Amino acid sequence: MPLEAVSQAFLAQLAEPGDPPIHESTPAVARLSGPIFAGMSGPGPEVASVEDLKLDGKGGRFRVRVLRPEGEPRATIVYFHGGGWVLGDIDLQYDHLGRLLANLTRSAVVLVNYRKAPEYPFPAAVEDSWTGLTWAAGNVAPAGTPLIVAGDSAGGNIAAVMTLWARDRGGPKIDFQALVYPVTDCDTERRSYVAPENQLLLGRETMLWFWNHYLPDTQARAHPDASPLRAADHTGLPPALVYVAEYDPLHDEGVAYAKALEAAGVPVALERAEGQMHAYFQMVNILPGASEGVRLVAGHIGRFVAGYGKEG
Repeated sequence: MPLEAVSQAFLAQLAEPGDPPIHESTPAVARLSGPIFAGMSGPGPEVASVEDLKLDGKGGRFRVRVLRPEGEPRATIVYFHGGGWVLGDIDLQYDHLGRLLANLTRSAVVLVNYRKAPEYPFPAAVEDSWTGLTWAAGNVAPAGTPLIVAGDSAGGNIAAVMTLWARDRGGPKIDFQALVYPVTDCDTERRSYVAPENQLLLGRETMLWFWNHYLPDTQARAHPDASPLRAADHTGLPPALVYVAEYDPLHDEGVAYAKALEAAGVPVALERAEGQMHAYFQMVNILPGASEGVRLVAGHIGRFVAGYGKEG
């Protein structure tokens, strides 16, 4: 179907000032758009409690935010935000998104503010995220409830890597993963990467810009810690939701990852947001697809949580 009408108007509005695209900018300048989009999204809904903490990672300190719903949490969701490992922040739109997920799933949501490239290149983001995940497993997750990882774009990449690390390092046990248009591979020549209709808010040149800041060594990008699709073995990973966008350079690698998981015997639900472009999921109160997308992800998580422990 055609790109959703509000998204078309949004792109036209962004193009009016004549500002250079992200890939012609610097990280510092690109980060200035965060507060603007956050202002358009507005504050998220009230939750029962908000707790901000600082954790000591392998290479430095970083922040996490714990959002708890009313009542006893049914699960813990550790959420890794998008932004190409360069942009994004738990104080902006992702606080809004985290609050929605906490209330819709009745789960504690832990937002991990991993350190960003290029100041902190690979593997800082995954190392911080591992610290955040293991801390959440030991300090937030109620006993007997599922532990879930989730993320969008670069955050979906991190969430996928966390499942590989948890499997290979003997825990913590991750029970479910929700990956929204995740980065799973470093191949920028896939059909969806080069398709003209996908060169929108995120295009091939912008993804190359992100990769160049996060992991300049092009050979090293093939490591599974950066490209989880290239892991030698995907068996034993948690059940997954893989949610891709129709107009997205990352569409094909998301589908490929879902197929790789399925081939390894992992239960997978592959969903596609028709008429949506990359980044729609975080555009709460800006693009109508965001609300539908959050509800879809929350629904998959909710159904998994409702059946947790009832197998057999």
